[in-house]
Amino acid sequence: MEQKKVESNAGNWKEYTRVLLPPVRDLHRLDVYEKQGGYSALRSVLKGDKWDPKSVGDAVKSSGLRGRGGAAFNAGLKWSFMPPVDERPRYLCCNGDESEPGTFKDRQLMEYNPHLVFEGILIAAYSMSITTTFIYVRGEYADWIKHMEGELKKAYDKGFVGKNIMGTDFSTDIVIHKGAGAYICGEETSLMESLEGKRAYPRSKPPFPAAYGVFGMPTTINNVETLACVPLIIDRGADWFAGIGAKTHAGPLLYGISGHVNRPGVYEYPSGMLMTDLIYDVCKGMRGGKKLKAVVPGGSSTPVLRADMIEGVCMDSDSLRAVGSMLGTGGMLVMDEDTDMVKWLRRVSHFYHHESCGQCTPCREGTGWLEDLVGKIDDGEGNLRDLDILIDLCYQMEGRTVCALADAAAWPVRYTIDRFRSEFEAKCRASHVATGDLQIA
Repeated sequence: MEQKKVESNAGNWKEYTRVLLPPVRDLHRLDVYEKQGGYSALRSVLKGDKWDPKSVGDAVKSSGLRGRGGAAFNAGLKWSFMPPVDERPRYLCCNGDESEPGTFKDRQLMEYNPHLVFEGILIAAYSMSITTTFIYVRGEYADWIKHMEGELKKAYDKGFVGKNIMGTDFSTDIVIHKGAGAYICGEETSLMESLEGKRAYPRSKPPFPAAYGVFGMPTTINNVETLACVPLIIDRGADWFAGIGAKTHAGPLLYGISGHVNRPGVYEYPSGMLMTDLIYDVCKGMRGGKKLKAVVPGGSSTPVLRADMIEGVCMDSDSLRAVGSMLGTGGMLVMDEDTDMVKWLRRVSHFYHHESCGQCTPCREGTGWLEDLVGKIDDGEGNLRDLDILIDLCYQMEGRTVCALADAAAWPVRYTIDRFRSEFEAKCRASHVATGDLQIA
């Protein structure tokens, strides 16, 4: 497949200075955050002469900040969809559900730099004239919720959140909401249903959240990392942000890298990093000196890439789309030569079957069929016909449900079989040779 050349400033990544997760001891503490210039962006927005709500939104839009939760939509443009201010309440939801397997970068921000997230929320609320905001955090993150609640109280006590912030006429509350413990709650309309105390069934769109969101009111939903970038844009300028990393997907990016590498973890570098640089330089290569076999670039739902497909490929939306995958959340799953791709797919299929909310028939029934058929092949009971049935089932699921969970379940199956078909065929053939059944066509 021909690769699209994407212009990027990530080549000097070794000289990059971290800004989302700077190496500052106890940065999570309010006093330390303030000493590092924390809340100066909010102060300049509320008390300076340079900013008004529209100019803040315009700066975020021109910076090129794209959503870090998976969809990669321009954040400032998303803010502009909010209707003109009227008597109705308006809401902002910070999505910290982070339930995609292979994704754990938002957790790092909530633990090590929570006030940057709070400050970003407050600036976004000012830009969109919002007086109530929610941080929806994955239910399993109980320790992180408690940690953030403690720091949020300090921000309230200091006058950075609540009534008449910093002595101005701007007031905004931040409410931390413990999630319902389901993958589906990360989908923005399911998140809103859960916030309202309902079962987290995705909503049909339109209407979109900006028109009909939480409690039927105008609502914007942004990812944790997306909002954490906002104070940096205000402090340092939209041009500074736009000059980092890939031109079409600008800014710093948190790469959560797991799997068979020597140094897994969360790493902050410019967007548009070469996948090979991340694996072999940042993560110090493959564990045990083994060969690379496959990479899932952005969480388990993004299409897997073979090792021979990633040479020269950068971690940005356009580059990955050109080779048949997606950036997603930037959560890279790295697999070595000993990985059994059938067993890997079985595990992934089990997850999506378990997490389907059951609202839509293609997803409710399809995810079960995917798990059963992949499991049948892995157990040595498969037939080559099962591979074609699986591919056909994926096409019957994709784009036919209210939300994208069916797509998230189908893509790993379709692309893993397509790109590692020989492994699936070998298990099918072995099972029939062992039983003497030659009818495998």
